[in-house]
Amino acid sequence: MTTNSLTAAAQAAASASARPPRRRQHYSPREILLGVLFCVPAVAGLGTFVIFPLFQAIFLSTRGTDINGNPSRSVGMDNFAQLFTPEFGEVLMHTLVFTLFVVVVGVVGPLALAVPLAQRLPGMRVFRTLFTLPFAYSASAASVVWLLMLDPSMSPVNWALRVIGITAPEWTVQSPWALITVAWATVWVVAGFNLLVIGAGLAGVDEDVLEAARIDGASGPRTFFSVVLPMISPSLFFVIVTTTLTSLQALGQVQVMTDGGPNGATRTLVFSIFNNAFENGNNEYGLASAQGLVLLIVGIVLAVIQFGVIERRVHYR
Repeated sequence: MTTNSLTAAAQAAASASARPPRRRQHYSPREILLGVLFCVPAVAGLGTFVIFPLFQAIFLSTRGTDINGNPSRSVGMDNFAQLFTPEFGEVLMHTLVFTLFVVVVGVVGPLALAVPLAQRLPGMRVFRTLFTLPFAYSASAASVVWLLMLDPSMSPVNWALRVIGITAPEWTVQSPWALITVAWATVWVVAGFNLLVIGAGLAGVDEDVLEAARIDGASGPRTFFSVVLPMISPSLFFVIVTTTLTSLQALGQVQVMTDGGPNGATRTLVFSIFNNAFENGNNEYGLASAQGLVLLIVGIVLAVIQFGVIERRVHYR
């Protein structure tokens, strides 16, 4: 190190030591009061809709309930002990398969549709509108639509399969088709929203970047996987997270289409929670609360995986 550099370092250290310490900012009582008042609505909403229900669920999970569903006595961990059964293991497996099917098909399908729909060709606006229409349907309405579509007496799907020589299964009363059918109805609902989000991401892709890739000799598939996908990865990550939450919370589809049948083949975790708490006068709020806490843990684990693994591959611009 030269003498000049040593002198410069010494001067920098001296100026840093001579710099007066930063004074701590003091707020007036009026500013503190305003800050507290601005925080009150958010804290009240958080406490009412998040913190209180969480502690209520923890409390109910350790209590038994009387015939009216009121907490009657402490049962310790008995409600959680009932979860260590093969029946509840099947419920978790159905939930996992259902969620995996909805997320994979509900993201890959709209992505495959969004790419051609993003082209500036005549009539593409009509197709975009048609493909995004299911977004306007509720889960119950979509379930009724697909029940009519798959009704054995008038099903166009069954008719098309018979034309090509395939015998259609009993979609809603035969396992494993029942779970796939309910999952497909859920995909049909979420696909419209996912198509809108992915289409917006594709619309933001810089044409100059694509042109540079073509000039460098990149083929169509190479351009898509190496250029387009990284550029729309924030949109893809968003639809993955929202679709996961939607599939975990799916209830109306199962109720309308199969009511958990056949023989519990479509009994997912949310449906089991609702059934134990409210269906047929069960009033088993303690067991339902324990299952709700399991659902919370499953959601947290999936969020950790998605934000800890998948988000690392997201390229924010």
